[in-house]
Amino acid sequence: MSILRNLFLQLSTNAWMRNFVVGSALGRRVARRFVAGETLADAIAVVKKLNQQGTAVTFDQLGESVTTEAEAREAKEGYLHALSAIAANQVRSQVSVKLTQMGLDLNTEFCRAQMREILRHAQASGVFVTIDMEDSAHTQATLDLFAALRAEFANVGIVLQSYLYRSEADLRALIALGANVRLCKGAYKEPATVAFPAKSDVDANYLKLAQLFFDAPASDAYLDLATHDEKIIAWAKAYTTQHQVARNRFEFQMLYGIRADLQRQLTANGYTMRVYVPYGTHWYPYFMRRLAERPANVIFLVSNLFR
Repeated sequence: MSILRNLFLQLSTNAWMRNFVVGSALGRRVARRFVAGETLADAIAVVKKLNQQGTAVTFDQLGESVTTEAEAREAKEGYLHALSAIAANQVRSQVSVKLTQMGLDLNTEFCRAQMREILRHAQASGVFVTIDMEDSAHTQATLDLFAALRAEFANVGIVLQSYLYRSEADLRALIALGANVRLCKGAYKEPATVAFPAKSDVDANYLKLAQLFFDAPASDAYLDLATHDEKIIAWAKAYTTQHQVARNRFEFQMLYGIRADLQRQLTANGYTMRVYVPYGTHWYPYFMRRLAERPANVIFLVSNLFR
Protein backbone atom coordinates (compact mmCIF):
# COMPACT_ATOMS: atom_id res chain seq x y z
CA MET A 1 0.00 0.00 0.00
CA SER A 2 3.00 2.35 0.39
CA ILE A 3 3.36 2.36 -3.41
CA LEU A 4 -0.29 3.36 -3.79
CA ARG A 5 0.08 6.02 -1.11
CA ASN A 6 3.10 7.53 -2.86
CA LEU A 7 1.21 7.51 -6.17
CA PHE A 8 -1.73 9.49 -4.77
CA LEU A 9 0.59 11.93 -2.99
CA GLN A 10 2.42 12.57 -6.26
CA LEU A 11 -0.90 13.01 -8.08
CA SER A 12 -2.00 15.58 -5.45
CA THR A 13 0.42 18.08 -7.04
CA ASN A 14 -0.09 17.03 -10.68
CA ALA A 15 -1.73 19.87 -12.63
CA TRP A 16 -3.05 17.67 -15.48
CA MET A 17 -4.71 15.22 -13.09
CA ARG A 18 -6.12 18.06 -11.02
CA ASN A 19 -7.77 19.62 -14.08
CA PHE A 20 -9.12 16.22 -15.17
CA VAL A 21 -10.61 15.29 -11.79
CA VAL A 22 -11.98 18.75 -10.96
CA GLY A 23 -13.50 19.03 -14.43
CA SER A 24 -15.34 15.71 -14.25
CA ALA A 25 -18.77 15.20 -12.74
CA LEU A 26 -17.59 11.87 -11.29
CA GLY A 27 -14.61 13.49 -9.59
CA ARG A 28 -16.78 16.13 -7.94
CA ARG A 29 -19.37 13.52 -6.89
CA VAL A 30 -16.81 11.21 -5.29
CA ALA A 31 -15.06 14.12 -3.58
CA ARG A 32 -18.31 14.98 -1.80
CA ARG A 33 -17.68 11.90 0.35
CA PHE A 34 -14.84 13.82 2.01
CA VAL A 35 -15.69 17.48 1.27
CA ALA A 36 -18.84 19.17 2.60
CA GLY A 37 -19.33 21.17 -0.60
CA GLU A 38 -17.91 24.06 -2.55
CA THR A 39 -19.78 26.84 -0.72
CA LEU A 40 -20.01 28.08 2.85
CA ALA A 41 -23.76 27.40 2.78
CA ASP A 42 -23.04 23.74 1.95
CA ALA A 43 -20.66 23.52 4.91
CA ILE A 44 -23.07 25.19 7.35
CA ALA A 45 -25.76 22.67 6.42
CA VAL A 46 -23.36 19.79 7.17
CA VAL A 47 -22.29 21.35 10.47
CA LYS A 48 -25.89 21.78 11.61
CA LYS A 49 -26.54 18.11 10.92
CA LEU A 50 -23.43 17.02 12.83
CA ASN A 51 -24.27 19.29 15.75
CA GLN A 52 -27.74 17.73 15.93
CA GLN A 53 -26.00 14.37 16.36
CA GLY A 54 -24.01 15.75 19.31
CA THR A 55 -20.80 16.16 17.32
CA ALA A 56 -18.58 19.24 17.44
CA VAL A 57 -16.90 20.54 14.29
CA THR A 58 -13.91 22.44 12.96
CA PHE A 59 -14.31 24.25 9.63
CA ASP A 60 -11.54 24.15 7.04
CA GLN A 61 -11.75 26.42 3.99
CA LEU A 62 -9.71 24.42 1.50
CA GLY A 63 -6.72 26.01 -0.15
CA GLU A 64 -2.96 26.27 0.38
CA SER A 65 0.24 27.73 -1.05
CA VAL A 66 -1.21 30.94 -2.52
CA THR A 67 1.05 32.80 -4.93
CA THR A 68 -0.15 36.39 -4.47
CA GLU A 69 -1.18 38.62 -1.58
CA ALA A 70 -4.51 39.16 -3.32
CA GLU A 71 -5.21 35.41 -3.14
CA ALA A 72 -4.23 35.37 0.52
CA ARG A 73 -6.54 38.31 1.31
CA GLU A 74 -9.38 36.58 -0.50
CA ALA A 75 -8.79 33.45 1.60
CA LYS A 76 -8.75 35.54 4.78
CA GLU A 77 -12.05 37.17 3.83
CA GLY A 78 -13.49 33.70 3.33
CA TYR A 79 -12.57 32.83 6.90
CA LEU A 80 -14.08 36.06 8.23
CA HIS A 81 -17.32 35.18 6.43
CA ALA A 82 -17.15 31.67 7.92
CA LEU A 83 -16.72 33.08 11.42
CA SER A 84 -19.70 35.37 10.89
CA ALA A 85 -21.75 32.40 9.63
CA ILE A 86 -20.80 30.33 12.69
CA ALA A 87 -22.06 33.11 14.95
CA ALA A 88 -25.18 33.85 12.90
CA ASN A 89 -26.21 30.20 12.71
CA GLN A 90 -25.16 29.46 16.32
CA VAL A 91 -23.39 26.25 15.31
CA ARG A 92 -20.80 24.53 17.50
CA SER A 93 -17.66 24.90 15.42
CA GLN A 94 -14.03 25.93 15.49
CA VAL A 95 -11.97 26.78 12.39
CA SER A 96 -8.69 25.38 11.02
CA VAL A 97 -6.31 27.46 8.90
CA LYS A 98 -3.23 26.71 6.79
CA LEU A 99 -0.58 29.42 6.99
CA THR A 100 0.50 29.05 3.36
CA GLN A 101 -3.09 29.95 2.46
CA MET A 102 -2.60 33.16 4.48
CA GLY A 103 0.62 34.05 2.64
CA LEU A 104 3.37 32.42 4.73
CA ASP A 105 5.49 31.77 1.64
CA LEU A 106 5.10 35.38 0.49
CA ASN A 107 5.91 37.36 3.63
CA THR A 108 5.90 36.25 7.25
CA GLU A 109 4.73 39.59 8.66
CA PHE A 110 1.95 39.80 6.09
CA CYS A 111 0.83 36.29 7.09
CA ARG A 112 0.94 37.23 10.77
CA ALA A 113 -1.22 40.31 10.13
CA GLN A 114 -3.73 38.15 8.26
CA MET A 115 -3.88 35.66 11.14
CA ARG A 116 -4.23 38.41 13.74
CA GLU A 117 -7.31 39.68 11.92
CA ILE A 118 -8.82 36.19 11.85
CA LEU A 119 -8.01 35.59 15.52
CA ARG A 120 -9.48 38.94 16.61
CA HIS A 121 -12.70 38.16 14.75
CA ALA A 122 -12.78 34.62 16.15
CA GLN A 123 -12.11 35.87 19.67
CA ALA A 124 -15.05 38.24 19.45
CA SER A 125 -17.27 35.30 18.44
CA GLY A 126 -15.84 32.90 21.03
CA VAL A 127 -14.39 30.63 18.34
CA PHE A 128 -11.15 28.66 18.65
CA VAL A 129 -8.69 28.58 15.72
CA THR A 130 -6.25 25.76 14.99
CA ILE A 131 -3.25 26.35 12.73
CA ASP A 132 -2.83 23.29 10.50
CA MET A 133 0.61 21.80 9.98
CA GLU A 134 1.77 21.37 6.40
CA ASP A 135 4.87 19.70 4.95
CA SER A 136 8.15 19.62 6.87
CA ALA A 137 9.56 22.56 4.90
CA HIS A 138 7.05 24.74 6.77
CA THR A 139 7.22 23.16 10.23
CA GLN A 140 9.60 25.58 11.95
CA ALA A 141 8.05 28.68 10.38
CA THR A 142 4.61 27.48 11.40
CA LEU A 143 5.68 26.83 15.00
CA ASP A 144 7.45 30.20 15.19
CA LEU A 145 4.41 32.08 13.96
CA PHE A 146 2.15 30.11 16.28
CA ALA A 147 4.33 31.07 19.27
CA ALA A 148 4.11 34.74 18.30
CA LEU A 149 0.33 34.58 17.92
CA ARG A 150 -0.10 32.54 21.11
CA ALA A 151 1.57 35.39 23.03
CA GLU A 152 -1.30 37.63 21.92
CA PHE A 153 -4.27 35.26 21.67
CA ALA A 154 -5.50 32.43 23.87
CA ASN A 155 -7.88 31.10 21.20
CA VAL A 156 -5.24 29.53 18.93
CA GLY A 157 -3.83 26.01 18.75
CA ILE A 158 -1.37 24.07 16.59
CA VAL A 159 -0.96 20.66 14.92
CA LEU A 160 1.90 18.19 15.35
CA GLN A 161 2.57 15.15 13.16
CA SER A 162 3.78 11.90 14.68
CA TYR A 163 5.70 10.90 11.56
CA LEU A 164 8.27 13.67 12.16
CA TYR A 165 11.29 12.84 14.33
CA ARG A 166 11.25 16.33 15.81
CA SER A 167 7.70 16.17 17.18
CA GLU A 168 8.63 14.89 20.64
CA ALA A 169 10.77 17.94 21.36
CA ASP A 170 8.10 20.20 19.85
CA LEU A 171 5.38 18.63 21.99
CA ARG A 172 7.39 19.09 25.20
CA ALA A 173 7.74 22.79 24.42
CA LEU A 174 4.04 23.15 23.62
CA ILE A 175 2.99 21.37 26.83
CA ALA A 176 5.14 23.81 28.80
CA LEU A 177 3.37 26.64 26.96
CA GLY A 178 -0.05 25.23 27.90
CA ALA A 179 -1.00 25.01 24.23
CA ASN A 180 -3.88 23.24 22.53
CA VAL A 181 -2.28 20.58 20.30
CA ARG A 182 -3.89 18.48 17.60
CA LEU A 183 -1.88 15.28 17.20
CA CYS A 184 -2.13 13.55 13.81
CA LYS A 185 0.05 11.08 11.94
CA GLY A 186 0.85 13.29 8.93
CA ALA A 187 -0.33 13.16 5.33
CA TYR A 188 2.51 14.61 3.24
CA LYS A 189 5.27 12.79 1.39
CA GLU A 190 8.41 13.27 3.50
CA PRO A 191 12.01 11.99 3.18
CA ALA A 192 13.38 9.45 5.66
CA THR A 193 15.80 12.12 6.86
CA VAL A 194 12.97 13.94 8.70
CA ALA A 195 10.16 11.38 9.06
CA PHE A 196 9.66 7.75 10.04
CA PRO A 197 9.34 5.74 6.80
CA ALA A 198 7.47 2.80 8.38
CA LYS A 199 3.84 3.08 9.41
CA SER A 200 4.50 0.98 12.51
CA ASP A 201 7.04 3.55 13.72
CA VAL A 202 4.63 6.42 13.01
CA ASP A 203 1.94 4.65 15.05
CA ALA A 204 4.36 3.90 17.90
CA ASN A 205 5.46 7.53 18.01
CA TYR A 206 1.82 8.65 18.05
CA LEU A 207 1.24 6.60 21.22
CA LYS A 208 4.51 7.85 22.72
CA LEU A 209 3.53 11.47 22.13
CA ALA A 210 0.00 10.98 23.47
CA GLN A 211 1.37 9.31 26.60
CA LEU A 212 3.88 12.13 27.04
CA PHE A 213 0.99 14.56 27.06
CA PHE A 214 -1.22 12.52 29.38
CA ASP A 215 1.63 11.97 31.85
CA ALA A 216 2.47 15.67 32.02
CA PRO A 217 1.22 17.56 35.09
CA ALA A 218 -2.32 18.81 34.56
CA SER A 219 -2.31 22.26 32.99
CA ASP A 220 -4.27 24.32 30.51
CA ALA A 221 -2.75 22.22 27.72
CA TYR A 222 -5.35 20.32 25.70
CA LEU A 223 -4.87 17.43 23.28
CA ASP A 224 -6.85 16.68 20.12
CA LEU A 225 -6.38 13.02 19.20
CA ALA A 226 -6.86 13.18 15.44
CA THR A 227 -7.04 9.57 14.26
CA HIS A 228 -9.34 6.95 12.73
CA ASP A 229 -7.12 4.13 13.98
CA GLU A 230 -9.28 1.94 16.23
CA LYS A 231 -6.25 0.49 18.01
CA ILE A 232 -5.02 3.95 18.96
CA ILE A 233 -8.50 5.02 20.03
CA ALA A 234 -8.89 1.91 22.19
CA TRP A 235 -5.47 2.57 23.74
CA ALA A 236 -6.38 6.20 24.50
CA LYS A 237 -9.67 5.23 26.12
CA ALA A 238 -7.98 2.58 28.29
CA TYR A 239 -4.96 4.74 29.20
CA THR A 240 -6.96 7.82 30.17
CA THR A 241 -9.33 5.70 32.25
CA GLN A 242 -6.53 3.82 34.01
CA HIS A 243 -4.54 6.99 34.74
CA GLN A 244 -7.60 9.10 35.55
CA VAL A 245 -6.96 11.69 32.84
CA ALA A 246 -9.90 14.09 32.92
CA ARG A 247 -11.98 14.10 29.75
CA ASN A 248 -11.82 17.89 29.66
CA ARG A 249 -8.09 17.59 28.81
CA PHE A 250 -8.57 15.88 25.45
CA GLU A 251 -10.94 15.05 22.62
CA PHE A 252 -11.10 12.79 19.59
CA GLN A 253 -11.08 14.23 16.08
CA MET A 254 -11.84 12.64 12.72
CA LEU A 255 -12.29 13.72 9.13
CA TYR A 256 -15.67 14.29 7.55
CA GLY A 257 -16.75 11.25 5.55
CA ILE A 258 -14.51 8.75 7.35
CA ARG A 259 -15.71 6.34 10.06
CA ALA A 260 -18.99 8.09 10.87
CA ASP A 261 -19.98 4.97 12.81
CA LEU A 262 -16.99 5.32 15.11
CA GLN A 263 -17.67 9.03 15.50
CA ARG A 264 -21.21 8.33 16.70
CA GLN A 265 -19.95 5.61 19.05
CA LEU A 266 -17.46 7.93 20.75
CA THR A 267 -20.10 10.63 21.12
CA ALA A 268 -22.50 8.11 22.66
CA ASN A 269 -19.75 7.06 25.10
CA GLY A 270 -19.50 10.62 26.40
CA TYR A 271 -16.27 11.69 24.71
CA THR A 272 -15.93 15.01 22.93
CA MET A 273 -15.90 14.11 19.25
CA ARG A 274 -14.98 16.77 16.69
CA VAL A 275 -15.24 16.35 12.93
CA TYR A 276 -12.93 18.21 10.53
CA VAL A 277 -15.26 19.60 7.84
CA PRO A 278 -13.50 20.91 4.72
CA TYR A 279 -15.26 22.93 2.04
CA GLY A 280 -14.44 25.13 -0.94
CA THR A 281 -13.45 24.92 -4.58
CA HIS A 282 -9.77 24.06 -3.92
CA TRP A 283 -10.54 20.53 -2.82
CA TYR A 284 -8.34 18.48 -5.15
CA PRO A 285 -5.07 18.23 -3.09
CA TYR A 286 -7.03 17.46 0.07
CA PHE A 287 -9.07 14.79 -1.73
CA MET A 288 -5.97 13.05 -3.09
CA ARG A 289 -4.31 13.01 0.33
CA ARG A 290 -7.42 11.33 1.77
CA LEU A 291 -7.16 8.63 -0.90
CA ALA A 292 -3.48 8.19 -0.04
CA GLU A 293 -4.18 7.70 3.66
CA ARG A 294 -6.46 4.69 3.78
CA PRO A 295 -7.09 1.70 1.44
CA ALA A 296 -10.81 1.94 2.25
CA ASN A 297 -10.91 5.37 0.63
CA VAL A 298 -9.47 3.96 -2.59
CA ILE A 299 -12.03 1.15 -2.54
CA PHE A 300 -14.73 3.79 -2.23
CA LEU A 301 -13.35 5.59 -5.29
CA VAL A 302 -13.12 2.43 -7.39
CA SER A 303 -16.66 1.34 -6.45
CA ASN A 304 -17.97 4.68 -7.71
CA LEU A 305 -16.19 4.26 -11.02
CA PHE A 306 -18.42 1.27 -11.78
CA ARG A 307 -21.73 2.81 -10.72
